[in-house]
Amino acid sequence: MAEINVPNRSLFRGDNLSFLRGLNSDSVDLVATDPPFNKGRDFHATPDSLAAGASFHDRWSWEEDVEGEWEDAIRDDWPKVWQVIEAANNAWGKDMGAFLCYMGVRLMEMHRVLKPTGSLYLHCDDTADSYLRLLLDAVFGGANRRSHLIWERSAGRSDTKGFARIHDSVLYYSKSEDYSWHDQYDPLDKEYVERLYRHSDDRGRYMTAGIAARDVITHIARAAKKERTGYPTQKPIALYRRFIDASSNAGDIVLDPFCGCATTLIAAEQAGRRWIGIDLWDEALDIARARVEAECQNLFGGDVLYSEIPPQRTDDGAVAAPPLASKNKRRAPEPPGPRLTRAQMIEILIKEQNGLCAGCDRRYDDPRIWHLDHKQPRSEGGVNHISNRALLCPPCNGVKGNTLTLTGLRRLNARNGWMAA
Repeated sequence: MAEINVPNRSLFRGDNLSFLRGLNSDSVDLVATDPPFNKGRDFHATPDSLAAGASFHDRWSWEEDVEGEWEDAIRDDWPKVWQVIEAANNAWGKDMGAFLCYMGVRLMEMHRVLKPTGSLYLHCDDTADSYLRLLLDAVFGGANRRSHLIWERSAGRSDTKGFARIHDSVLYYSKSEDYSWHDQYDPLDKEYVERLYRHSDDRGRYMTAGIAARDVITHIARAAKKERTGYPTQKPIALYRRFIDASSNAGDIVLDPFCGCATTLIAAEQAGRRWIGIDLWDEALDIARARVEAECQNLFGGDVLYSEIPPQRTDDGAVAAPPLASKNKRRAPEPPGPRLTRAQMIEILIKEQNGLCAGCDRRYDDPRIWHLDHKQPRSEGGVNHISNRALLCPPCNGVKGNTLTLTGLRRLNARNGWMAA
């Protein structure tokens, strides 16, 4: 496993994708983060608070928020992730698909930077938790889903119509079956203790450590008054201490790519872990700096690194496609030179193929029907370069799948009488 290539207590400002891509693979022990939820609204900090002026938007648009490079990366190397995004586009709408595309490329990088023994805790609510769970199944593998935690964030509230929403979800995944774990305990109920632990001796009222921690968390309240910064989505330190204590060891590296007001970072510092935080908003960085310096000054003597420059990787530079890399050692390197976008490849190949499907030789005049596929599948060593690309009609694309070569598809079509006359 590679060593982490940034110092402990690194706090970065900027788009977390570029910073995640600058971290070495297999170098982080735990990711615990609270990203946007796709709530379809803007969030603003409490006026006259430490976070005054902080705000962020949680609205998503395919046209405005999705970069072509993200779509290309997902379609080429993570087809299962793309299937989840397409399902969200069809079932919910393009705003959910855009949010999942944004999260998808970042989760791919989080998966890459985690050590094989590492874990991820992703905070969300019922707006997108079902889609995020599918997305995480596609990236981490369904077998590596450890828990769907429920955190009761408030005792009660009134909704205009319907059941009161009083909980958030936290999706907990490991990178492999060999993951770090330390048993956690919930406090015993006071009435239970009084009823069953009625006697004491020279040790006092001796009892067990508590009840084994459950996947419904009810004893951790919202951030206490002394913790509150006014940041609009602040979470309690105790909640993130639970995740850090359970899934990491002393001295491990904890990463929060959406660090906001630094709750994860402070929890990691208190627990004796190293940490890295990233956030986009200027105000978030200012809050995090002030909070870390104010609340952690007695916990450590080292400096905090503040930077807007992404780190440079010192490992082999492998891209975020570990399932492909692990299954296929024969894949040739991509040819040198700039990489064409999918749109550019389609435009070139329409002319080269003269409007004919590469799988069945049928002509199609509508450019919207084309599927850009690999002649040699990625699973069999094929590269993403245009020299290994072909345009297929929808029926041929459905038959070819992710295993047939283009030559194999044409043989199948000829054998079944599906080639154009």
